[in-house]
Amino acid sequence: MKGYLILDFSITDFPRFKKYIKEIPEFIKKHGGRYVVQGVEPEVMEGDWHPERIVVLEFPNKDIAKGFLADPEAQPLFAIRHSTTKSKLILVEGCF
Repeated sequence: MKGYLILDFSITDFPRFKKYIKEIPEFIKKHGGRYVVQGVEPEVMEGDWHPERIVVLEFPNKDIAKGFLADPEAQPLFAIRHSTTKSKLILVEGCF
């Protein structure tokens, strides 16, 4: 089953975040991933969850998604995301 990383984030330092935006797609592709949703502003339909931006990444399975997050070469980019955004990240498995 496919693995999906879902990122809920708000940008706190856009000039520094631009490097992440430019370079992270290479690592997503390296791990067989693809954008399903790419940094869009969501429309809240129910409840009190108010994300500013959402990214959904699809990977062939959960282990590969975890490998993407653990990639040593991508860690400097993740450090940029952590220092330039307020974010929450979850991993879920698809139905089929």
